[in-house]
Amino acid sequence: MSAAELLAEHDRLFVTYARGLTAAKWQQPSLCESWNTHQVLAHLVVGYSMPPRKLVTAMAAHRGNFNCANAAVADRLASQHTPDELIGTFERLIGRPEGIGKAFPSRLLLGDHVLHHLDIALALGHPPSIPGHIVDAVLDTEVHIPNPFVPAKRNAGGLTLTATDTGWRFATRAGHRVEGEAIYLAAALAGRTCALRALSGDGVPRLERRITCRTDD
Repeated sequence: MSAAELLAEHDRLFVTYARGLTAAKWQQPSLCESWNTHQVLAHLVVGYSMPPRKLVTAMAAHRGNFNCANAAVADRLASQHTPDELIGTFERLIGRPEGIGKAFPSRLLLGDHVLHHLDIALALGHPPSIPGHIVDAVLDTEVHIPNPFVPAKRNAGGLTLTATDTGWRFATRAGHRVEGEAIYLAAALAGRTCALRALSGDGVPRLERRITCRTDD
């Protein structure tokens, strides 16, 4: 399957998952610092659809800082629309991204969407059922493609990673071992410290230092 097909498959599953959450769940904290689950949902819609002109305006207001601009736009969208409205918009965009969503490669969008799905689900204590071939594709992207927003490739350096449920594996010469279910490997490589508790191996302390202290150890 192509990355675009995997993205569409995941996003349809996410819509089904999101529609099952109660109003109270949408107000609970996510794994994204300072964002609740409603705001993470808004961020996904922003990344799928924000007009480039709106992004330029937001970045100008935040002195060129993309992360701050992106966060501000997502916060505003969450304040203006209910989760149900945002889910409807997200569903409409599946396979038909708009604005900056057209510019992002499908592989990177897939990683962003899966990780934010995990940010919501893991924070709520409900590990999601994401097909292994989708998570494996995200792991492949994390360890092979540099991402200016998520330093997963750097975090994977010198580690031998094994997904105990899907069989996915990434080996390096140093070979410090980290293993666990694929969703927790993907989340940990992307900097979600809570996922470390689900992993094992002599490389876990090294990975933890990298994502908590941002070192190259």
